[in-house]
Amino acid sequence: MPMLSQAAPDTNRVGADALQQRSYKIVRLKHPGRWLSGVAVVILLALLVKAFADGKIQWDVVGKFLTAEVILRGFANTLLISFFAMILGAGLGTLFAVMRLSQNPVTRFVAWLYVWIFRGTPVLLQLLIWFNIALVFPTITIPGLFEARTVDVVTPFVAALLGLGINEGAYMTEVVRGGISSVDHGQTEAAKTIGMSRFQTLWRIILPQTMRLIIPPMGNSAIGMLKFSSLATAISFTEMLNAAQQVYFVNGAVIELLLVCAVWYLLGTTVLNIVQFYIERYYGRGVAGVASRPPFRFSFGLSRTAPRPANEERS
Repeated sequence: MPMLSQAAPDTNRVGADALQQRSYKIVRLKHPGRWLSGVAVVILLALLVKAFADGKIQWDVVGKFLTAEVILRGFANTLLISFFAMILGAGLGTLFAVMRLSQNPVTRFVAWLYVWIFRGTPVLLQLLIWFNIALVFPTITIPGLFEARTVDVVTPFVAALLGLGINEGAYMTEVVRGGISSVDHGQTEAAKTIGMSRFQTLWRIILPQTMRLIIPPMGNSAIGMLKFSSLATAISFTEMLNAAQQVYFVNGAVIELLLVCAVWYLLGTTVLNIVQFYIERYYGRGVAGVASRPPFRFSFGLSRTAPRPANEERS
């Protein structure tokens, strides 16, 4: 009986606490600075848009050339050279990264020399050298198989591909090397104990884990490559900026044609950003801290709801 008389007040106290907890009023935190800064940024953007709208820009010319055949063909060439240069750069980067980690000192030195030369000189200078390589080697000869003039082989497209791709490979070498070095060495030792070759270990164990780490910098490199491809206009490769220059040299609509290029570059980089996000999410499955929300989703905290008390009944 004494035990029952003590349990009853405890039960009543728990019920009273639950009722009191339900009656709490949830007050959200105020963020006046956040809203004031947001309003200020919106006002500045509106003033910027108004300034361009009132400026001496022929927007009808911008709309006309936005889908002009010459611009679209130039943008296609931009995408083409960017794609193949990134493929070349990724392949060279992986190859020389493995060489940098080799036990052979000669192989390591050659890889270091490659990175030192092509990462230490401007990409525009490399493009000009490749474009004028015929001054050094007038002919390209493979005894008994092939012989041709260098100017016929190293066209502006090939020169742009070599200049952009080889330069990108020097940067990708360090990216891939860092990713490979981050994989625990114990996994390599475990692969050796079960009889896997060095190539099998690299292909099946190390590179799949490295992908999660190198995808973000590779995505940045792809976006940068799309923009750096405009340097190929210096060697007469007809990419988008070169095509726009050919047009505004005739009609004088310089700003209008440059704005057209800006629109297409922004469109291309936006698509690459979205692709990079989904590739990162694919290789980051099961890893804590990897973002799972799609890009371009904005939240100011308005949709957040307070947590329901643990002992509150569902309605």
